[in-house]
Amino acid sequence: MRRQTFGTQMQGQDVDSASSRLACKRLLFAGLALSALTACASGGGHHAPKAGRNVGVLLPLTGANARLGQEMLTATRMAMNTPTAPPLDVHDTAAPGGTAATAAQAAVSAGDGLILGPLTTDETAAAAPVATAAHVPMLAFTSDMSVARPGVWTLGIAPEQQVRRMVLAARQQGRQHFAAFLPENRLGHALGQALQLVCAENGLQSPQIMYHESLQASVTTGLKTLSAYDTRAAAVAQLQPQPDAQAAAPQADAAVDPANPDGAPPAAASDQPAAPAATPDFPAPPFDALLLGDTGLQLGMVINALVETHVDGTHVQIMGPGLWGAFATKLSALQGAWYAAPDPASRQAFVQQFMARYHHMPTPLADLTYDSAALVKALDQNRPAGSANGYSVQALTRPEGFGGVDGAFGFLEDGKTRRDLAVFQILPSGGSRIVIPPAGKLRRSAN
Repeated sequence: MRRQTFGTQMQGQDVDSASSRLACKRLLFAGLALSALTACASGGGHHAPKAGRNVGVLLPLTGANARLGQEMLTATRMAMNTPTAPPLDVHDTAAPGGTAATAAQAAVSAGDGLILGPLTTDETAAAAPVATAAHVPMLAFTSDMSVARPGVWTLGIAPEQQVRRMVLAARQQGRQHFAAFLPENRLGHALGQALQLVCAENGLQSPQIMYHESLQASVTTGLKTLSAYDTRAAAVAQLQPQPDAQAAAPQADAAVDPANPDGAPPAAASDQPAAPAATPDFPAPPFDALLLGDTGLQLGMVINALVETHVDGTHVQIMGPGLWGAFATKLSALQGAWYAAPDPASRQAFVQQFMARYHHMPTPLADLTYDSAALVKALDQNRPAGSANGYSVQALTRPEGFGGVDGAFGFLEDGKTRRDLAVFQILPSGGSRIVIPPAGKLRRSAN
């Protein structure tokens, strides 16, 4: 009985030992599989999948910006609405516990050949290193070109593009001395840096740039300093007509007028008031082109200061951001001023098509996602035979650029994005009109 019990115990131990070995093998294979998946997810080693035709899309589909993100995704799918278009691999940058960086990692791990998005500057800064490390091009939707780099382009209409268009147009009209009076905020500094860069690129004198706070006294004092108001006012004072004391004194040897023996000046007729003495024009400030960056109430303060300091279109071409286009009807006080923006006529076909399908006006950011998707579809259709996709740097940076909803645009190898913008002028009655059409250096291409 004991032997039987012992044998039974030994048999049980043998079974337990065999089960243990099998379990170890299973754990080993599971560990190897997990390691492979981890390497794939991290994009490292030789386990990262080769980039294919699929296109990653990184947008906020939940959270505070969900409505905007969903509309941008709608425009993306609208541009890709053909059976042969590349598949979209959509990732929510606002998902619980997720970020733009994790969304970009998911797109890379899925083998996407190109990434569209993310939306904001901070998200692009976080996601860009993931894409560039995997050699996957990224077309982000921010307008902040400071996050651009080789392989990462920004599609938003950037301050640098606007400033470049206006500086070149002003230079063609003979303007040589540029200055900027800008708000102390992110947009103001972006405009100021752009003006410095563009002037340097074109061999122009370094611009005078001043940033101001949001109080009327600060705005007026700052503009007086920038425009050398005190010096100009002193010059005007010297030109004022001075009374001639010698001529006003009675002359001893002068003949007396019998009709006016006291020499009193004749009284002016009551219906003909004496004309005031002419005031000499204010001299020009030390610049002939001035870039502004304010909007809203602060722009009203700047306009007041322009009047007080005698800085106007007589001597100076005033320029501003494309944001002015949204409320140009209220800017009659800045008549003659410029801003650079896309020609709205180029957007009409897209707007009509979008409204016919979805029954509301598309947001301007939907333009960007539509253009990026149309660009991808065009490159995919023309990809070289035998290649996984058509999203090479050479294809993306083709000299003729691409036709877009907001006009032609193109990419440079250093990450810069070119835009073919028009120059608008504020009208005396408010509103604006195009005075300089797009330069046409980027040829429109069929997307």
